[in-house]
Amino acid sequence: MYILPAIDIYQGSAVRLLKGDYSTANKVAASPYDAARSFAEAGASMMHMVDLDGAKDAKLVNADLIADVAKTSGLSVEVGGGIRDMKAVEYYLSRGIDRVILGSAAVKNQQLVIDAVREYEDRIVVGIDAKDGMVRAEGWLDNSEINYIELAKRMEDVGVRTIVFTDIDQDGTLAGPNLKQLDDLVNNVSCNIIASGGVAVIKDILNLAELNVYGAICGKAIYSGTLDLRQAIEMAEKI
Repeated sequence: MYILPAIDIYQGSAVRLLKGDYSTANKVAASPYDAARSFAEAGASMMHMVDLDGAKDAKLVNADLIADVAKTSGLSVEVGGGIRDMKAVEYYLSRGIDRVILGSAAVKNQQLVIDAVREYEDRIVVGIDAKDGMVRAEGWLDNSEINYIELAKRMEDVGVRTIVFTDIDQDGTLAGPNLKQLDDLVNNVSCNIIASGGVAVIKDILNLAELNVYGAICGKAIYSGTLDLRQAIEMAEKI
């Protein structure tokens, strides 16, 4: 299982939100570069980055900064937030980003997912963010009528191989991931599942490993000190 430490960018700073609420933005590192450097020093090989301004504004906002942080970090990087067309997909993938995450587009523009997967195959990841099991979009501000399992199956059908699943109610809470929803997801699709939201301690990593998820995104737990990144990576490598 892979551990993906996370950097969320808002107005140029590395921040964390509580349950996706932008008004709770809290700066967690001196700079995104410092956060990425600390991840590399702890032994990380992969990193998860999100353009929060982009997610909210439906366009690339912090893309240049994200691409530069990724380049200087030396880590494999996946990026989400504000990627709404092929031009945005191509921007990141041509600048050293390993994978891009299509979130709102998976809900509102399935053709983009189809086109991107056809062109870039497993470099395209779909992010499914849900509240009470129902998918949300546009920086979690828009409700939809789609159940997360239903959307995952649709994405599997068009060739998506990796899904990042976030339970919004767990995100930033340090209350543990939603194991029930993740277990249901793993058992309903063949895609690689990356768990996001709620990871707080090593026990959460062990619980996720038992579900056979592909990866776990860790953000607030690392910054707040409840999870030792190096220990989590070493444990995940042994599982």
